[in-house]
Amino acid sequence: MTTSTLISHTHPPSHPKPAPAPVPAPATGTQFTDLALAEPILRALQQKDYAQPSPIQAQAIPYLLQGRDLIGVAQTGTGKTAAFALPILHRFAANPAPAVPRRPRALILAPTRELAAQIAQSFAAYGKFLRLTHAAVFGGVSLSPQIRALSRGVDILIATPGRLMDLERQKHVSLDRVEVFVLDEADRMLDLGFINDIRRIIGKLPPRRQSLLFSATMPPAIQDLTSSLVHNPARIEVTPDAPTVERIDQRVCHVERGQKCALLVHLLGQHPQGLVLVFVRMKHQANRLVDQLGQQGIQAEAIHGNKSQGARQRALENFRNGRSRVLVATDIAARGIDVKGITLVINYDLPEEPESYVHRIGRTARAGLDGQAIAFCDSSERPLLRTVERLIRRPIAVLKGHPFEVAHHATPERPAPASDWAPRPRQGGHSPNRRPGFRPSGGGNRSGSQDGRQHSGFRRARF
Repeated sequence: MTTSTLISHTHPPSHPKPAPAPVPAPATGTQFTDLALAEPILRALQQKDYAQPSPIQAQAIPYLLQGRDLIGVAQTGTGKTAAFALPILHRFAANPAPAVPRRPRALILAPTRELAAQIAQSFAAYGKFLRLTHAAVFGGVSLSPQIRALSRGVDILIATPGRLMDLERQKHVSLDRVEVFVLDEADRMLDLGFINDIRRIIGKLPPRRQSLLFSATMPPAIQDLTSSLVHNPARIEVTPDAPTVERIDQRVCHVERGQKCALLVHLLGQHPQGLVLVFVRMKHQANRLVDQLGQQGIQAEAIHGNKSQGARQRALENFRNGRSRVLVATDIAARGIDVKGITLVINYDLPEEPESYVHRIGRTARAGLDGQAIAFCDSSERPLLRTVERLIRRPIAVLKGHPFEVAHHATPERPAPASDWAPRPRQGGHSPNRRPGFRPSGGGNRSGSQDGRQHSGFRRARF
């Protein structure tokens, strides 16, 4: 393949340009082959059976191939990782340069370890036929292999903010060669308190670069950040007016707090297929709930900030492969989990921040599929339920007919169809909180690093 067929890339000019016209919706039938991507990238996409780009990919990639800065507003599950990964790989394929020790050409910042690891996996998949290297640095594994990887030189660095600053302070990485900078999940960065770290990192980047910002929402602090980050950006937005995932069948169960575990076991029996993701508010709750499910014969694992990176990766892998059908998580995983086959998300505890509800349920109904989400609401959580309903601009239908239902006073709701969740007839005298056929298997706090600042790890792969 010759580079003559590739679009050349230039840095954004120092003088302003007129703002672009609004980005049109992608034409029906648009294919990746229509986007002028390098042949090795198209071959990798074909191997994964990816033919048609998502709306954010179809709209963002042409601008990014021109070297434009970009602001992308899109909810989780819309395919934004490929929207920035494919143009970066194309740019470096068109303009090859030797990897320089400790000086990456592209920097992608992610708020959590899980998201950083998944972005690295995407780069590996899309760039498998290119001679480029990448590393993902985050906490929980040995620091030494990470330093060795950076000293050999990588083209693309994916990092969490705290670990990147640690490495930069120790002179193991320099950002003076970065050509492309991506700030992913910017509003999540703000939620986790990384905004000052982000500003310091931006200050160490070269002034002439291509910058991309992706965020599900645009709070004022993120809007202020864009002034120092992007220059004359293209702006695309694929977020619907109502900040909710329309393909998700949402229900709420009113239940006494002490009956939540029994209700969870009951619903798992009524929902025997697919993976189930359960969100709790506190880390110690996640561990306790896993133990309680185990006593009912339900294989489950927990993932939260107090788990080592190795333990978190093992739990995710067991969940992804179906060895553990249930994963119990805190909000650290709300945007970091991208696992196929999650058919049900359960909000065991309603989140204190209503936006977290949207991010939590967004773990299902991905890649165009449908999904279900059920929220448990005890009497103390009814104000939280009302804030969620205000955010999503509609009442959540009450799931009726389960054996732990309690009276409530709420806004008018649409009852769930009886055929959807009708309790099964009990057999053999099983109690309602015990799934028929299960045999007993025998057996925190809210603080803690979100990105593993106490330890550091890496992933490195040659494409």
